[in-house]
Amino acid sequence: MSNLQSFSIAPLTGEKDIILGLDGKVVLLVNVASQCGLTPHYAGLQKLYEELKSQDFTVVGLPCNQFGAQEPGNANDITDFCKTTYGVTFPLTEKIKVNGEEQHPLYAWLTTAFPGDIEWNFEKFLINRDGEVIKRYPPQTEPEDPQLQQDICEAL
Repeated sequence: MSNLQSFSIAPLTGEKDIILGLDGKVVLLVNVASQCGLTPHYAGLQKLYEELKSQDFTVVGLPCNQFGAQEPGNANDITDFCKTTYGVTFPLTEKIKVNGEEQHPLYAWLTTAFPGDIEWNFEKFLINRDGEVIKRYPPQTEPEDPQLQQDICEAL
């Protein structure tokens, strides 16, 4: 599978495939968790989304409970937390596994392009308009990071 559009993933709310709406957009994929020390990244991710969505940019949060069981809630819990605490309006997917035997195929593709297991919550991958993964950022990279923002702007 050579690009993002080769995959399918359900939204947290259980509607149609999220990937279908991403064709031609620059996308920042982020594995997220509600009870992580890095959870405040949600605020910066939402700000990026709001500032750049008119330029066909989006953030997609992929909830994952593999790191310290920091995303234990169900879809309603996660949605409520994200909207109430951080005003999140960018898309969130169903809970997935990003490492191991049950790794979602999307993450198998991402970690083939940029090898290595996902280290922790809030690891980020930048996807260009052609659906190709072009950058990987460690979990500690904040949404306000100048290099991350420059890379997004160049991809737009």
